[in-house]
Amino acid sequence: MAAPPVPEDDEIDLLGLVRTLWRGKWLIGLCAALTLLIGGYYVYELAVPRYAASTSLALEVDRAQVVDLQEVVSGVSSDSQAMQTELELLKSRVLLGQVVDRLDLTSDAEFNARLRPEPAFSTEDLKNLARQVLGRPIPVPGPDTPEAARNRAIGALGGAISPSILRGTYVFTIRVVTENAGKSARIANTLAAVYLEDQVRSKLEATEGAVTWLSERLVELEAELQEREDAIEALRAEADFVSPEGLAALNTQAREARGRLDLARADAAAAAARVAELEAARTAGDLEALLAAASDPTLERLAERGPAAEVLAADGAFLARYDQIAERAGSDLARSQASLAALEDTAARLDGDIAEQSEQIGRLQQMMRERDAVSTLYETFLTRLRETTVQQGIQQADARVLSEATGGSLVEPRASRVLALSLILGLMLGGGIVLLREALRNGFRTSDELSAATGLEVIGQIPVIPIRRRRQLVPYLNDKPNAAATEAIRNLRTSILMSNIDTPPQVIAFTSSVPGEGKTTDAIAVAHNLGGLEGKRVLLLEGDVRRRTFSQYFPETGRPGLLSLMSGEAALEAAVVPAAEAGIRADVIMGEKSAVNAADAFASQRFRDLLETLRGRYDYIVIDTPPVLVVPDARVIGQTCDAIVYCVQWDRTPRPQVLDGLRELRSVNLHVAGTALTKIDPRGMKRYGYGGKYGAYARYGNKYYQQ
Repeated sequence: MAAPPVPEDDEIDLLGLVRTLWRGKWLIGLCAALTLLIGGYYVYELAVPRYAASTSLALEVDRAQVVDLQEVVSGVSSDSQAMQTELELLKSRVLLGQVVDRLDLTSDAEFNARLRPEPAFSTEDLKNLARQVLGRPIPVPGPDTPEAARNRAIGALGGAISPSILRGTYVFTIRVVTENAGKSARIANTLAAVYLEDQVRSKLEATEGAVTWLSERLVELEAELQEREDAIEALRAEADFVSPEGLAALNTQAREARGRLDLARADAAAAAARVAELEAARTAGDLEALLAAASDPTLERLAERGPAAEVLAADGAFLARYDQIAERAGSDLARSQASLAALEDTAARLDGDIAEQSEQIGRLQQMMRERDAVSTLYETFLTRLRETTVQQGIQQADARVLSEATGGSLVEPRASRVLALSLILGLMLGGGIVLLREALRNGFRTSDELSAATGLEVIGQIPVIPIRRRRQLVPYLNDKPNAAATEAIRNLRTSILMSNIDTPPQVIAFTSSVPGEGKTTDAIAVAHNLGGLEGKRVLLLEGDVRRRTFSQYFPETGRPGLLSLMSGEAALEAAVVPAAEAGIRADVIMGEKSAVNAADAFASQRFRDLLETLRGRYDYIVIDTPPVLVVPDARVIGQTCDAIVYCVQWDRTPRPQVLDGLRELRSVNLHVAGTALTKIDPRGMKRYGYGGKYGAYARYGNKYYQQ
């Protein structure tokens, strides 16, 4: 026999997923209805309506100048950092505090939690309970001071305000959300007004501060300027101070003195050279040298009178004349040297006077430059003071109101959104429950599931038989021949007999994975139904000798059981309970308690011989065998059977147990004719969305079946 197909877990069966959700449509719808009801209750009963109002402000980056004056405080910059700074300024506690004071929001319960009625339960109660459990002290709230109330109102107002920038513009939007439409508009407009007033006030304060500082600085500069003027006048008043023109005249005199000094030095040098030359020639006593040194016409005429010796005689006129010339040259040298000394003294005096006067004039010029610098600074500050003083009366805000808030619009709760989200949440919740239930389900609800998991044909789908006690089974089958359960047994019988058309099964065994799956009920019902076939003799054999549940279905007869018959202690006629006595359309052989192991007894040749004997007497033999996973009896009995029906309880028997039980049967090469889905709850099939899978039993039972 082929092994059951292995499902491909890696593939997602979208169609199967949709079918699963469709089967759970009522649960999903219920969850959606519940969440929708909860959402509606929240919207219309619990939620506090909240209204939003907005005021628009435009920053005037390129504002027109009333006069061409440089402002003390520059306007708002257009870069992103400056714009974000203005946003933060709108949310600052300073401005919010002014709004709180103007509108007296400390008296508004929305902004002062102490004014609200105490709730029946709050998170603070939960925290205090946790502190008690942990043995920690519970903090006692302090007295409610006006400052504390104001701080609470500022904090609450900050949460109600959300300023923003309109992308690509210099427009601010102040959005306020409160529980009252008019209140939202008042707060938005008041905050805008406070913001504009704060801009003007900050400029006025800066201007006033600048005026004060400039005034103080001007007083200091004026005193410094006067001090420098006095110093200049004192320097000019000194006796030896000359003007720059006088200094220029001194420089001219010095240049002239230096020129005369140079000439005097040249004259003195020439005179000294002549004296030296005359003295050298006189010492040498050479006439030619004397004539050359003296260069005098008189001496030249005297030299022509006679020989050199006579001319150079000591008492001669020549030497006398020469000595006069030498003496005169010495006198010239003395005069030149005296004149040179006088000129040097004059030049030195003039240079000293020039140096001293230059230093004084340099000091004067430096003092005048410093005075001019102070004067320029003084004039600048004086001009700035006048401009700043003028600005005190023309300060303007750097923004203006584009549109005031006129009324708030309802923003919370948004009924359509809340209800839509509630519906979506309910659908998701219901779908999740359905999928989770499907994922956690371990049993089989349809024949397709059972067939796909086992690889076997499902030859019967037996609904729950509506009886309270097992002894009511046979009377029910007799009294309700057209009931849905009876028809299901009839269909199971037909499927068993048609499982092998060429050689219809004669010995049919019923088994299951574990006890309580309805195999005994199905075996009795099939035997009863087979007995209804014309001319057919049927035997019902209790193979589950360990539990012996036949006694709960049939009356006590006191006859020996199957094991006594196998051991030879009782005859066949004594052990068989006739159909009339058993109350069904088949003879019955009951099980009985014995010390012999049941599996060993069924594996004996005596059981085989007994079954061969019974085959000769009966057309059909139905054997109720024990569960496969509990004891090995079913695998032993199955060796002598023609067909095995494997019963699986609907939506209860775990899949692994079913597969394990079938694996046990295949391990001994037993042929399973098919599986039977037992104890099906038609209402449960409909509840889980499998009504169509159960066919006539669930959909058309009221029309065709006896109730």
